[in-house]
Amino acid sequence: MQGVEIDELARLSVLGISGGVSTPSRTTAVVNALVKAVALRVPADTGLIEITEAAPSLFAGLSRGAIGASGEAIIQRVEKADLLVVGTPVYRASYTGALKHLFDLVDYRALTGKTVLLAATGGSPYHGLVLEHQLRPLFGFFGAVTVPTGVYGAPDDFIDGEIVGAAISERISRAATEAVSLLNSNHADAAVAARVG
Repeated sequence: MQGVEIDELARLSVLGISGGVSTPSRTTAVVNALVKAVALRVPADTGLIEITEAAPSLFAGLSRGAIGASGEAIIQRVEKADLLVVGTPVYRASYTGALKHLFDLVDYRALTGKTVLLAATGGSPYHGLVLEHQLRPLFGFFGAVTVPTGVYGAPDDFIDGEIVGAAISERISRAATEAVSLLNSNHADAAVAARVG
């Protein structure tokens, strides 16, 4: 596998966020696969936030000041990551309300220029449009840079919650490669800005 330009000593923070509200979760399986695929291509410290586990902290309040220390720690992990891998099951033609609540708490300036890789799962191939019509506009509001290839998983892509589809596996690989390319570009831009500034 071709190496990347990012300094080997500068490990990046790659954070998966699964908006799945059930356990086990096909959405979490896709998010984990994407995080691992990125980590194969670039030195990275990886992590995962599952809404099912984070919800008690995040829903302790409706505003950031009301969620307490554990909720604040979750939001800070999101804001400080170099790359976010965000996945959601499709509910009512959109992302889950719990996932939206998490991002309602994130500072609107914190994701500017951040690389975000998008994923979703649903009960029909037609639900894949949620990537373009719901998730991408959400991160466009934040000024984030979304990876061109999104990953959508339909029921036929899984057996017992495990990814088995060849097409989705290929998209995971392609999306991870694109994410690393964007990370390299962002890293280079920051280095140039530091020299010029």
